[in-house]
Amino acid sequence: MEVKRITPILLVDAIEPALPFWIERLGFTKTTEVPEADHLGFVILEKAGHEVMYQTMQSVEADVPSVAASTPKQGSVLFIEVSDIDAIERALDGFEVVVPRRKTFYGADELFVREPGGHIVGFAQFGG
Repeated sequence: MEVKRITPILLVDAIEPALPFWIERLGFTKTTEVPEADHLGFVILEKAGHEVMYQTMQSVEADVPSVAASTPKQGSVLFIEVSDIDAIERALDGFEVVVPRRKTFYGADELFVREPGGHIVGFAQFGG
């Protein structure tokens, strides 16, 4: 068995507030969107072969009620390895810092922020 890709699906109340975080600040592109009434119900964002998906809880409840009923209400933490933590720090200026920039025992220079959907996103640069 070969794992070809792992893509998180972040569940939120509204997708639109998270888009500037990924598109304007981090350079992702919206490759797929599914409208739902007057808002987005689902979106796929991509950059250099990496994806993150967002889906509203309302959309999950309509699409797969059993998943919505059994989804934990806690948030998620994404861990993203990057080549330039300084550029990430500049790009995300103004977002809530959850873990200030630090050097770790496992050799990473890290920074964790909260994206507009409430999830925590950690960025790490190794070596250097």
